[in-house]
Amino acid sequence: MRNLRRDSGAPRRKRVVLADRRGVRPVQRTVVDLGERPGVGESLVRLLIRNQLRTALVLGGLAALALAGLPLLFWLLPEFAAASVFGVRLSWLLLGVLPFPFLLGIGFVSTRIAERHERDFVNLVER
Repeated sequence: MRNLRRDSGAPRRKRVVLADRRGVRPVQRTVVDLGERPGVGESLVRLLIRNQLRTALVLGGLAALALAGLPLLFWLLPEFAAASVFGVRLSWLLLGVLPFPFLLGIGFVSTRIAERHERDFVNLVER
């Protein structure tokens, strides 16, 4: 059986801190602030949830409208659907390639707006 003890000459483990997060207010303090003002805290949380839901519904509706609108556009304008770019039908390019960068952009915008709503929420709580 191997000897599992460390040699006395081996260096001891050290804790390495990669970044000092001064100036960043922890989320726990915000929760405590809301607990101190229950009526105001509930309305602020309700406002945050309403803003987040409105943003999600608008961006989700935009994505659904754009992606469902393409087949409708091709059905209404068959000559547009029959057009080709580099030997590939335009309808295949728009339905097979366009949704991926479009949805990536929607996700990016959604994240930015959600972060802005959360910053506004924390700023309201800190006042």
